[in-house]
Amino acid sequence: MSTPTDRVSYVRADDLLADPVAPPRAPVGGLGRRRHVAGAVVAVVGLPLLTLLLESTRSTFSLESQVLLYLLAVVIVAVIGGMAVAVASAVVAAFLINYFFVKPEHTLQVAQGEQALALAVFLIVAAVVSWAVEAAARRARAAERAARQAETLSGLARSDFEHGDTLRQVLERARTTFGMSSVALAARQHPSGDWVDVESAGGAPHGEQAPLRFDVPIGTELRLIGRGPALFAEDQRVLQAFASAAQTAYQGQRLSRRAGQATELAAADRQRTALLAAVGHDLRTPLAGIKASVSTLRQTDVDWSDAEREELLAGIEESADRLDAIVENLLDASRLEAGALTVQPVSVALDEVIAAALLSVPGASEAVTIDVPEDLPLVRADPGLLERVVANLLENAVRHGGGGPVQVTATAGEESARIKVVDHGPGVPEAERERLFQPFQRAAGRSTVGAGLGLTVARGFTEAMDGALIADGSDGGGLTMRLRLPLAR
Repeated sequence: MSTPTDRVSYVRADDLLADPVAPPRAPVGGLGRRRHVAGAVVAVVGLPLLTLLLESTRSTFSLESQVLLYLLAVVIVAVIGGMAVAVASAVVAAFLINYFFVKPEHTLQVAQGEQALALAVFLIVAAVVSWAVEAAARRARAAERAARQAETLSGLARSDFEHGDTLRQVLERARTTFGMSSVALAARQHPSGDWVDVESAGGAPHGEQAPLRFDVPIGTELRLIGRGPALFAEDQRVLQAFASAAQTAYQGQRLSRRAGQATELAAADRQRTALLAAVGHDLRTPLAGIKASVSTLRQTDVDWSDAEREELLAGIEESADRLDAIVENLLDASRLEAGALTVQPVSVALDEVIAAALLSVPGASEAVTIDVPEDLPLVRADPGLLERVVANLLENAVRHGGGGPVQVTATAGEESARIKVVDHGPGVPEAERERLFQPFQRAAGRSTVGAGLGLTVARGFTEAMDGALIADGSDGGGLTMRLRLPLAR
């Protein structure tokens, strides 16, 4: 077992050249400067006080008792300030005993040989006792330090360093364990590159820099660097454990970051695939209808009647409207994804917005019944975005309502207004309802018409206006979209 005097600084030679601050020498005996000063103060104050006490009670105590009391005082000084201060105190105490209590008194002469022997034995006993006391204290401190090291090593062995947020925790724990002012993990990308701190804990006050105490290489790409007080020699094993833990945490952080990037890339790839499928089907279908109708109208060898011409033009218009809606949803979805949506909330009347949305959805006027009181409180929303939300909900309900009626109702509470768009089609199982709001997703058994973006855009616009949109079941079967918006204040 190394003694506390074996303090070392684990710094490489090239770093010492870069940092000329020399490490402070460890205090003698492993005790701090404060302990030495405290022991000296006790000796300076206690020995004169004891001398005055024994001088005033000279007739009460024999010379042997007086020597024992001085020995007790020296032992107390040894416990507080260590052996060096105790030995000096023993020498002073021997002179005090000789001067005040050994005949002839008030001189440094010794009349009897046995008294001289007693003083010599006192010095030897005081030195031995002081050494024994400090040795016991040193062993106790070493045992306590070993216990702390064992606890630290055990904690490091039990810890999971695979999570990306633990590197700072490892460095902070190393800093507190060794009492450092700062601990950092430095890395470089290639052998000739510069070292850059990837994470650190603690830091010296502004304008100050603590001495470099350890610089532990971890492979060729990492270094664990600490600044602060000098270390003990036995700290090296714990220091290596922290270096390994920091390396594991750093690698776990990199793996977590790469896994997150891979997840984002996979999600983007899925959306790209779904977008290509939507473009391949949903955009080409109306384009094919438009092309077919235009090609038919341009045939010069056929004489089309006015009714047939009107039907072809209506088909072109319907396909163009469908194409416009798909493109608009694609653009809106890209704005939401990029965070480029601009919201301008004002006070809005629900009945006006719902009526405008109804006119923008082909075929909705015949299939939708509206129950929206005209005296409903105004809501706080962007009129254009809210109209798009309601139009998308109406289009979804009409398309998937199975040809049945669609009801739109609105009510108001103390702080918000609620709109319900109810259809009585085949409905959607509860487990699949949330998936309706994901881009390019459709519930099983639902129509494949459209790009699968209408409800995604509707929820994105609603949340941008501080509202909420959820899917619920309808009484008697079907699907109910519940829209909540804050009231205007």
